[in-house]
Amino acid sequence: MSTSLAWDERYGGGDFQFGEAPNLYLESLAPRLRPGMRALALGDGEGRNGAWLAGQGLAVTSLDWSPVGSAKAAALAARRGVAMACVTADASAWTYPEAGFELVAWIYLHLPPADRAAAAAGVVRALAPGGMLALECFTPAQQGRRSGGPKMPDLLWSRTIVEQLFGGLEVLELLEGTVRLDEGPRHQGPAEVVRALLRKPG
Repeated sequence: MSTSLAWDERYGGGDFQFGEAPNLYLESLAPRLRPGMRALALGDGEGRNGAWLAGQGLAVTSLDWSPVGSAKAAALAARRGVAMACVTADASAWTYPEAGFELVAWIYLHLPPADRAAAAAGVVRALAPGGMLALECFTPAQQGRRSGGPKMPDLLWSRTIVEQLFGGLEVLELLEGTVRLDEGPRHQGPAEVVRALLRKPG
């Protein structure tokens, strides 16, 4: 689904489409997190990842282009009693603050190639020296599986795309393979993904 209106419709259904728990890969990075870190949850939808990060004591900006998703994210944060700034914006066109974040979570945000490159450039600019990018996205091997992901091949990721877009970042982890998803009704079952943890030098 490639318009914010389509995502508004999806998120307007009531239930959390990808659950309320954080992405497991992001959650596994908890030992690397420190209270007070500035974090950007990119394409955060209904806020499951941003609200979890806020619950770890991080200063979180949750960004999504769906106003319905952003409203649900704000409500989730309020229900949990955590502070989280919710921004409704296009990740490919947002003005990323220079060195504004120590962590960027790019979890299942799939954009057309030109938009993906624009968002990636923004993320690199927004990472503070020593800041980390955590990414998990579907790869072409996901096609035909019923566990989620876009139908358009151009929106899928690969290890090579990560290396091309983020070549200036230090690779801490970069893996491509099969995981088992249990993230709300939309992400269920075996899935083919690329996972990356990258760090900005400095």
